[in-house]
Amino acid sequence: MNQKNKPGKVYIIGAGPGDAGLITIKAVDCLRLADVVVYDNLVNEELLKYAPEKARFIYAGKKGGDHTLSQDAINDLLVQEALAGNTVARLKGGDPFIFGRGGEEAERLVKHNIPFEVVPGVTSAIAVPAYAGIPLTHRGLTSTVAFVTGHEDPAKDKSDIDWQALAGIGTLVFLMGVKNIAQIVEALTGNGKDPATPAALIRRGTTPQQEIIAGTLGTIVELAQARKFSPPAILVVGKVVDLRDTLNWFEQKPLFGKGIVITRPQRQADDLARLLISEGAYPISFPTIKIVPPANWQELDEAIDKLTTYDWIIFTSANGVQYFFLRLLEKQKDIRDLKGIKICCIGPATARQIEDKGIKVDLVPEQFIAEGILQSFAAMDLKGRKILIPRAAKARDVLPEGLKTLGASVDVVTTYQTVNSGKKKEELAALISDNKVDVITFTSSSTVVNFVEIMGHDFTLPAHVDVACIGPVTEAAAKKVGFKIDIQQEEYTMEGLVQALVDYFGRKSVATGKRGKNK
Repeated sequence: MNQKNKPGKVYIIGAGPGDAGLITIKAVDCLRLADVVVYDNLVNEELLKYAPEKARFIYAGKKGGDHTLSQDAINDLLVQEALAGNTVARLKGGDPFIFGRGGEEAERLVKHNIPFEVVPGVTSAIAVPAYAGIPLTHRGLTSTVAFVTGHEDPAKDKSDIDWQALAGIGTLVFLMGVKNIAQIVEALTGNGKDPATPAALIRRGTTPQQEIIAGTLGTIVELAQARKFSPPAILVVGKVVDLRDTLNWFEQKPLFGKGIVITRPQRQADDLARLLISEGAYPISFPTIKIVPPANWQELDEAIDKLTTYDWIIFTSANGVQYFFLRLLEKQKDIRDLKGIKICCIGPATARQIEDKGIKVDLVPEQFIAEGILQSFAAMDLKGRKILIPRAAKARDVLPEGLKTLGASVDVVTTYQTVNSGKKKEELAALISDNKVDVITFTSSSTVVNFVEIMGHDFTLPAHVDVACIGPVTEAAAKKVGFKIDIQQEEYTMEGLVQALVDYFGRKSVATGKRGKNK
């Protein structure tokens, strides 16, 4: 917080249309400066992670008639926070100056001599149709496009929209167009727009929950009522809508619309979530475990104090790498103290953690499991060799016992522990009952065990929810608690897991002739 007697600064930021990947670089840079983030209902909350940990978050969402804060209250809030010396990130869905009331907020800031910047965002007016396979202009169809609010200021005595002029424009995009769709259609057709003109309603565009109704001006109202189509949605009117059948790229992604539950720890879920999103899935974070330091550092500290006595260090997880090097630095040591020690990592993800520190990895087994490590060491002469395994408090003894059988001296030290995340079963149960979950993924035995603890031992998965496991050890744990394993992979990595999901649903779509949920 700015302690000087002068106002802070407000960044009025466009957060984009929903897909977190459409945020601009400048927007991210501004978020990283924020003391306070004031965000709207349509902002993807994934974007909040770009703000500093110390930042305060204030939800100012407006949804239908339910306003957390009125617009005047939001304006006053921005002034209040800036006058307190804070850097404020005002995060608004889409673009702040396209039907976003960003202009009103900026006017209030000017009135109080508060410095501000406007960071444009990707507006839903262009992004949502693009993700629906609808180009707003097309050389062979139209060179004119208009953006119109579907929700004018209710305080006006009459509409400011020139409906007669709009009727002659090739493509019309109505933002917030669902609630008043009947009046919009009536105004257009009443001013000469052909009822046979193609029209489409797009809900939650650019996200894996995207839904589309395509018809004509003459049918779209009835179709919307039949589907009980609700906001947030936009209406597109024009011949370009017919190109959707040819250009519908987003919904053709192999996992489009699939709700995939990620049970691994929150901070480790991002990589898997990104892979899922790239294939069109809707990742649902439901961490069943969290990673915490060991009850005490005694075992690890003793091992670090005698590092020079080890020939090998075997890392069986990325968590082991993180906590080992965290403690190494806390004991005033660094990578130079690993000179002469060979490094083995259970898989490529763990190896990347080591390589990112500038350290060469000497061995990654062909099979990314403990048995694979043993197979790799079987050809070596381990007599008289000393091996350190920094790992979780609870883990299988297959690896250390196997290495001892091969003649090695093995020290197993507790480097971290996994504990129940404390999540509530009601959160996931509600999503399952609403048919929003297609797959539950398990990436370790501990995610399985704690899932059952959270959901209850009497919990039964519905038949329509599949189970995917990474590797045979996790699969064995899932089978032990009674789960049927639907999706398996050959490569025991996050990439392999996602590819197995793609292959599985690819086979199902061939069998049923359907892809995604919204067909």
